[in-house]
Amino acid sequence: MSCFPVDFFIYVYMMKKVTCENKMIKGSESALEQKRRNGKRRFYIMSKRRAAFLTLGCKVNQYETDAMEEILEKNGYDIVSFKETADVYIINTCSVTNMADRKSRQMIHRAKKNNPDAVIVAAGCYVQAAEKEMAEKNMADILVGNNKKKDIAQILEEYFAVKEEEQKVPLVSEVIDINHTKEYEDLTIHKVNEHTRAYIKIQDGCNQFCSYCIIPYTRGRIRSKNPEEVIEEVKNLAAQGYKEIVLTGIHLSSYGKDLGDITLLDVIQRIQQIEDIERIRLGSLEPRIITEQFVKELRACDKVCPHFHLSLQSGCDETLKRMNRKYTTEEYETALNVLRTYYEHPALTTDVIAGFVGETEEEFEKTRAYLEKINLYEMHIFKYSVREGTRAQKMSSHVPEQVKTERSDVLLAMAKRHKSEFEKWYVGRKEKVLLEEIVEKNGKKYFQGYTAHYVKVAVELSENDTKLRQNEVIVVDIQGFIDENLLYGKVSIEF
Repeated sequence: MSCFPVDFFIYVYMMKKVTCENKMIKGSESALEQKRRNGKRRFYIMSKRRAAFLTLGCKVNQYETDAMEEILEKNGYDIVSFKETADVYIINTCSVTNMADRKSRQMIHRAKKNNPDAVIVAAGCYVQAAEKEMAEKNMADILVGNNKKKDIAQILEEYFAVKEEEQKVPLVSEVIDINHTKEYEDLTIHKVNEHTRAYIKIQDGCNQFCSYCIIPYTRGRIRSKNPEEVIEEVKNLAAQGYKEIVLTGIHLSSYGKDLGDITLLDVIQRIQQIEDIERIRLGSLEPRIITEQFVKELRACDKVCPHFHLSLQSGCDETLKRMNRKYTTEEYETALNVLRTYYEHPALTTDVIAGFVGETEEEFEKTRAYLEKINLYEMHIFKYSVREGTRAQKMSSHVPEQVKTERSDVLLAMAKRHKSEFEKWYVGRKEKVLLEEIVEKNGKKYFQGYTAHYVKVAVELSENDTKLRQNEVIVVDIQGFIDENLLYGKVSIEF
């Protein structure tokens, strides 16, 4: 497709005969399918279209949204805020919990309210999990599953081609059988919405099949991005001035297992050599990857941030077994101790599920005591959410919602206390801070950023301060707290 910016855009393209997995939910053969089969050349005259995106869920989803935005921009679309009137609304959905499902439906409905005449595209994990239901209820005009987001421009233009000639366009579903593909979806970003750090998706899919988790069914098996493409993407972002790279994936620790002898450590070591990158931050890791040999080699990469998210889910071995987690609490604690041996005061964070199926009061107490003992920086606490199609759904002895809430509240209170204790350690110390944004607190302006440990720190701004700039790394003498969630300090003379 070529676009010529005159008083309007002239879209000239050919619908070639294609063999694809796409299907139209309604009708025996759609007009879109007929155009593909007949190979007709079509001419369209239209004003520049406006597209709005909304992302739900994880950083992998955000990366994929950024990539889709780039694709549409290259194809002549204006990208606008989701709150604005747009011709196309694309909701990148999440399905990790029941609440995520509900939020996905709500945002689709909101898009329809924003502009009833707009084309509504639902993409991502909720679509992958609930394609049939969404199609039956006509929730959106176009459904795009995982591994089809790279085709968003083509999908839209084919849809508009049909709409140009027909008043009513049947629902389009572009959802593949994700569990039987080995293809890594070729998405790359050249810019990111965040100004200081760039999240890069290098891995997709999961082979773990934890009993509570729907993700292997919505994301498929493990697939890895070619390491050369990863390095090229990082170099491009470094050239644009980004100093921090965050490596993400659905199961990041599995990176490279489908590529032969390549490992996550190999990619980290290569990024370490890229001169303009100052920080490498890792997404969620499997506890079993944390061996002494792995951490020893990781420690040699001084750009790697001492911030490690090791998914736990429960502090009780019996519960972990029902969850089909493949480690024990002893193995998890050993991993923490290795990290604490090689790094000074590392920021260790985790996820915990409260009220999993069959969790007794005794099991919950084991989890509570264990979490108190290992004393992590941050704990993300979730109440167990039933996911249709998982093994846990079929288990007996589901915990009442009220009990889940009570247990969650206990763990949330502990998490808040541990976080505060961890951050107090920094008062009186010098730390490097990557400046991100100006905020106002108690009538004063501060430049706010994060340490390598991902601890938020603010520096007060004077009226004529011109030295401090976004995306600069400075040394800060940390003096105390502005509030319970924000440390503050003064620029060190070392800066």
